[in-house]
Amino acid sequence: MNLHGQLYAILDLGYVREEHALSAAKALLAGGASLLQLRAKGHSPETIEALARQVVPLCREAGVPFVVNDFPDIAAAVGADGIHIGQDDGSLAEVRQIVGEGMLVGRSTHSPAQARAALEEGFDYIGFGPLFPTPTKQGRPGIGTADIAAVQLEVGSRIPVFCIGGIKRANLSEVLAAGACNAVIVSDLLCAPDMEAATREAIALLASR
Repeated sequence: MNLHGQLYAILDLGYVREEHALSAAKALLAGGASLLQLRAKGHSPETIEALARQVVPLCREAGVPFVVNDFPDIAAAVGADGIHIGQDDGSLAEVRQIVGEGMLVGRSTHSPAQARAALEEGFDYIGFGPLFPTPTKQGRPGIGTADIAAVQLEVGSRIPVFCIGGIKRANLSEVLAAGACNAVIVSDLLCAPDMEAATREAIALLASR
């Protein structure tokens, strides 16, 4: 996977109604997102799998990896390209037993120590954050930008590090100036009047780093 300049978009049903999910996915892909994750906290596995099966061909056509959040069994069932898990979602070995060796597996990390541990365990990429407080992670304080450069140097030279959490086009330059190479943007894209244009603008900011 490319280590730099990637925009990781998340199709989050916390921001997009289920009936609008496919049009949102198409807009994010048309805007040039480098990866697309389906995240649907609080929705049934049946709903998530049904939607994932509809998003997979869109990502295939766009040539963009499709990632399922939280559910390795669903990722395996729909033929996703990746699975993303949190700190408390088990080990890489446990996930690999479900999805096999060929699938991308990402881990959420919230400190430099967790980032190093994920690299050592063998994850394919990490999310690092949340940098700023965000409604997506209620009650979790932002960790700030001070550790980005060190994590990018130590971990990001080996696997992609995606900074995440409260990142918007308005503060992306600040995140990049702190040393980030890649970013996850959620609400700022999904709530934009023109989702495709917002995605293109974010990618242009990443490319200008």
